[in-house]
Amino acid sequence: MGKTIKTALISVFYKDGLNEIVSLLRKNGVKIISTGGTADFINKMGITVIPVEKITGFPSILGGRVKTLHPGIMGGILARRDNESDLKEQERYDIDDIDLVIVDLYPFQETVASGATNKEIIEKIDIGGISLIRAAAKNFNDVVIVPSKNEYAYITEILDRGSYTTEEERKYLAGKAFEVTSQYDSAIREYFQGNKLRYGENPHQSGTFIGEMDKLWKKLHGKEVSFNNMRDIEAAMNLVNEFPVDPAVAIIKHMNPCGFAVNSDLYTAFIKAHEGDPESAFGGILASNKPITLKIAEKIDRAKIFLEVIVAPGFDKGVVEVLSKRKFLIILEWNYPKLTQKQHFSCLNGILTQDIDTRIETKSDFNCVTIHKPTEPQERDMFIGCIVVKYLKSNAVLFMKDGQMISAGYGQTSRVRALKQAIIKAHDFGFSVKGAVLASDAFFPYDDCAKIAGEEQVGAIVQPGGSVKDQDSIVMCNYYDMPMVFTGVRHFKH
Repeated sequence: MGKTIKTALISVFYKDGLNEIVSLLRKNGVKIISTGGTADFINKMGITVIPVEKITGFPSILGGRVKTLHPGIMGGILARRDNESDLKEQERYDIDDIDLVIVDLYPFQETVASGATNKEIIEKIDIGGISLIRAAAKNFNDVVIVPSKNEYAYITEILDRGSYTTEEERKYLAGKAFEVTSQYDSAIREYFQGNKLRYGENPHQSGTFIGEMDKLWKKLHGKEVSFNNMRDIEAAMNLVNEFPVDPAVAIIKHMNPCGFAVNSDLYTAFIKAHEGDPESAFGGILASNKPITLKIAEKIDRAKIFLEVIVAPGFDKGVVEVLSKRKFLIILEWNYPKLTQKQHFSCLNGILTQDIDTRIETKSDFNCVTIHKPTEPQERDMFIGCIVVKYLKSNAVLFMKDGQMISAGYGQTSRVRALKQAIIKAHDFGFSVKGAVLASDAFFPYDDCAKIAGEEQVGAIVQPGGSVKDQDSIVMCNYYDMPMVFTGVRHFKH
């Protein structure tokens, strides 16, 4: 059934993106009730707002802990418009309907991640906001709930056509609301109870995972995961899952891929990933985007390949029995959970946040800047290389040949040093970079990398481009008849 929004209550922590919503509410003639900082924000837009204390008869009390928890607010949200008893009580207690509730909760998870004190964290447990969300979602038959800034675009689209909402729209937002409250409450529970890790980065550091670990995977065997395991597992699974079709295997050490291969055959991908750097693979995290086969398990057992964790979306019959001979090997069955698209890092006395680098280069990104063009097999290795290199710490380069990362150089303060490191590693493990594709996470500032690659008879280069001296590298590549492609996409990873 359709409903018209006549009165809206807005109480948000982050104000970004609120301007357009408020402007549309005014355009549609919607009365706005608001709290504290949100009311100030709306007033500065030159739009009239009714302070929530005018409805409740109480100012914000207890240091802001109590603002909206009042029958005048909750009654207006929870009142059933078709219930005669509710309507009589509304009239008796002078409670007006509230048809739209917009809430953005206190940033509890971000505050925890920032390394804040216990007192600061506790004050970021939202009480009123959660109550408003749950109340409005429960009464979705009559009320529209916008439970976070993530839904601002959706409500803006609705308001742009007017103040009318459908039952389908309200029910969709109610579902989103309970998703928000569930995740929020889970984060709070984890803060108090926590998923205690074996230890932090080092044994003398304690570590806790605040999140829903049981939704990530099912542990089939082994000891408890550590702080380092968690970070390596994230890198490993994110990398292989960027290849949804062909079998891919990654071996991660200290959050860097030390081995990677993609192949039509999973066993071959595993062998090639391990061969890329068997020395660094010792004690690493192995991830696959396909179920681990018995053939792979038997190879790991027979060759006595020491791994810390194996994580995959499944394990064929008999695999766990073979692998569980290793008492401390952690075996995890990945559940393909919905992962965050944001990264948060504590920094100084605050927190840094950014979008996760999910960018994948496509054919349209490739701009060949040299006389010679890459072959189709080289282009395929370029696409793969562009994905894998973004998981390496900058400055980073890698060599890709026939879907196998044969070597990589990373974590260097000079790109030339990273390249020389990659060449030495390739030679140490019996690989030749002749004919391989060289992928770089950022541009070449000078022509020295192109010169070194040419001397090594590298097959082709893919890099973002963008240096003021790009032309020098282009000239050098043309001198060695070596194709080079610019993508325009940088993948720094600090």
